[in-house]
Amino acid sequence: MCDATENPPSNLYTQKMYEVQKYVTVSDHGYLGYAVIVNKKFWEGLPSDIRTALDGAMKDATKYANDIAKKENDDALEAVRKSGKTQIITLTAPEKQAWKKALIGVHHEQGGRIGKETLDAIYKATGTDPNKV
Repeated sequence: MCDATENPPSNLYTQKMYEVQKYVTVSDHGYLGYAVIVNKKFWEGLPSDIRTALDGAMKDATKYANDIAKKENDDALEAVRKSGKTQIITLTAPEKQAWKKALIGVHHEQGGRIGKETLDAIYKATGTDPNKV
């Protein structure tokens, strides 16, 4: 038996963890993203129309990849549900809020390690006001 894992539903399904896990909590607590990095001097040396085209292509590719991932995860969760081997628990909005409130202290504890600027950038990108959690 597996006490706990932290994975997207597609991994839970394709790696058959659901066959040994009694429960799965759908929390939406994380974001899995990828970075495309380019040398600043090289990037700034490209003509602006090329940079604009590449920016657009990255936005399109990101949306496409995210759409595929969402479908795969939705399909995997449905397959796990249909298997009857694992109970799927989806957190309600108040439960998610309670989780955020309980964990906001970790942000403060780790602020010195990861940097206030990084935390502020995450809060801004997610629309989170840590003082109102």
